[in-house]
Amino acid sequence: MTTLADRPRTALLVVDVQRDVVDGAHDRDGVVGRIRDLVARAREGGVPVVWVQHSDDGLPEGSDGWRYVPELQRAAGEPLVAKHHGDSFEGTDLEQVLADARVGRLVVAGAETDACIRSTIHGGFARGYDVTLVADAHTAGDKTEWGVPPVPDVVAHTNLYWRFQTAPGRTAAVVDAADVVLEGPGAAPA
Repeated sequence: MTTLADRPRTALLVVDVQRDVVDGAHDRDGVVGRIRDLVARAREGGVPVVWVQHSDDGLPEGSDGWRYVPELQRAAGEPLVAKHHGDSFEGTDLEQVLADARVGRLVVAGAETDACIRSTIHGGFARGYDVTLVADAHTAGDKTEWGVPPVPDVVAHTNLYWRFQTAPGRTAAVVDAADVVLEGPGAAPA
């Protein structure tokens, strides 16, 4: 139902599951394990897996903390999008990567829920993509010392409001990892 013409495919977008980003994050091992399973299912179903990797002054490119967690390995030929802003589309080649693959539907997982995940799901939706947030495959670090709710509440709130996101000709959804459908070039989220 995407508003993007001739974009029948779905892609799995894995955002910023880097060592320093998820070190100490809520349910880190569970989230990484579910993302690992999604990646395997996407590959088996011929669904593109697109990796996004953030860098900035606190997370310098090439540093050990900048690297993806060891449980997640990018396969040869899978695109890697380098980014410097929260929204994975801003100042990157993500749109071109998705256009080249004829992708109009995104399944999004990764970190951090209250920053790059939120920015990316909104950024994709505003650009015409159907966007499914994987309910149990995104996380963040604890920011309660700055007055933010605990991470489980941030995740729950993000899942809640994304379920009700609307726009003409596009769909937003929230689906548990086990229920995401990833298969073939026309795959659509459950």
